[in-house]
Amino acid sequence: MFVATPENMMNPSHPAPDAAPSVKALSMPGLLLGIALGGFFDGILLHQVLQWHHLLSGVGAVADLRLQLLADGLFHLLMYVMAAVALLALWRRRAALGGAGAGARLAGMAALGFAGWHVLDAVLSHWVLGLHRIRMDVPNPLAWDLGWLAVFGLLPALAGLAWLRRAGGGPGGSGRGIAASLALAVLVGGPLAALPSPGDQVMVFFDPRRDAASHLRTLARADARLLWVDRSGTLWAVKLADRRATRELYAGGAWFVSSSALALGCVAWSRPPV
Repeated sequence: MFVATPENMMNPSHPAPDAAPSVKALSMPGLLLGIALGGFFDGILLHQVLQWHHLLSGVGAVADLRLQLLADGLFHLLMYVMAAVALLALWRRRAALGGAGAGARLAGMAALGFAGWHVLDAVLSHWVLGLHRIRMDVPNPLAWDLGWLAVFGLLPALAGLAWLRRAGGGPGGSGRGIAASLALAVLVGGPLAALPSPGDQVMVFFDPRRDAASHLRTLARADARLLWVDRSGTLWAVKLADRRATRELYAGGAWFVSSSALALGCVAWSRPPV
């Protein structure tokens, strides 16, 4: 309970301890959640599902697909760390979620973070460092870069700015619903999107310490049909009839199982043995 004293009345810079924090305190966690969601969106859709590129597809020195998958995994790990930091900060500032305009502030900063990730990825990864392009197998990759940037960079940025303009007069409790939605997208959406779909082509990266006979026995137990295997004997493309068979693959020594909605996309450069 705050008790008015001559000192407090003379020094308005000392607010009442019961005063609600400003909704501006939600800016940092909202921005970080947006960046993490942008990274998950790109990593899951472009790296794992569509397989248009990997993180280091444009780096000629990284010719081993196992290193490409490792780089993708480290990238996802960075996004999970960023999301964890953002969720912790949001939890500590949860009192601000009841403030006027909290929902618009949080949604606006998340949209700006999502857009900012795509702008940074396009400028730094695509054009400055040349780590990858949106589509590695097309004659004009710049058109894909610019189209992707317009849809997932410019449009979310405009939406975020519109939300922030409304933040001053939004409903008091709306921040809790937006916070729950963002947390759900980070904690559930990403892992669910990465699960293989029944009947799809699946990439399986096996423990390199095991031999090919062991891998074949694992595939047989999973009722998987072999499509091809790379020269290292550790990366196998198979077709699964049942999603539950992925558990059999992991039990038999698989380190990584990735779904593929298209015909293996940019990993086509990794030729199967003759």
